[in-house]
Amino acid sequence: MKRNIAIYGKGGIGKSTIASHLAAAWGLEGYSVALVGCDPKRDSTLLLTGNRRVRPILDAVRNGEDIKGCFVKGYAGIICAEVGGPEPGVGCAGRGLLLAFEYIDKLRILDGLDIVIYDVPGDVVCGGFVVPMKRNSEVYVVTSGEYLSLYAANNICKGAKSANAPLGGIILNSKFNFELERKLVDFFANTIGSKVVGEVPYIKILRDCEVKGMTVFQMREEESEIFKDIARRILKNEPSKNIKGLSDEELIAIVDRFYSYASQTQNSQNE
Repeated sequence: MKRNIAIYGKGGIGKSTIASHLAAAWGLEGYSVALVGCDPKRDSTLLLTGNRRVRPILDAVRNGEDIKGCFVKGYAGIICAEVGGPEPGVGCAGRGLLLAFEYIDKLRILDGLDIVIYDVPGDVVCGGFVVPMKRNSEVYVVTSGEYLSLYAANNICKGAKSANAPLGGIILNSKFNFELERKLVDFFANTIGSKVVGEVPYIKILRDCEVKGMTVFQMREEESEIFKDIARRILKNEPSKNIKGLSDEELIAIVDRFYSYASQTQNSQNE
């Protein structure tokens, strides 16, 4: 049975990095995998293509060309594609997603694959960006322990519930204090009726990966085990529709409690 996996999160939180490494982990295990970038910036697949930008599907559609040429093989045999979008300030990227998937489905390009990953930008800002959720997908949300990241994650979980899409869980991508963030994000996940399915600490070598257009699998095997573990956990995971979103006040109270505790702990250690 094909697994459709939609990865969401605040802009800049590391969705594309995690999506690319999950794709690589599954590809190296022998699964047939596609990664479809849904961000107009079309940068979701760069780690798998050696920083070579693939032709956006919407560009081909606008020029009346066959979109099959927009699907190229990258590292570990991953099929890489970028939806693309309008020029900044012109048109609606969400509507572009709808159009692109119409063509993809008509040509049955993704049929027969084991796993299709959708890397979706930022927050759920319009109906178009909910489309990947509605493709029989399980939703995974990437967040750090920062308030604005959790705020976006909370809204995405609300969007998944509204779209009747199952939430697979939360993936922590640590930004400042791994131990504090893992406790905070775990508490957040449990409060909304979900769970943490993966934790990524700060990995310095990922900066080099971005420059070279490579994954950690190609550069240093020891860090790759982090992504292999998340990939295994997702395949064994059972997503749930029994989730709830928090009010802004509830979320602020949770974050404030953890930040205050961390501050008090630090002060005690310094005395």
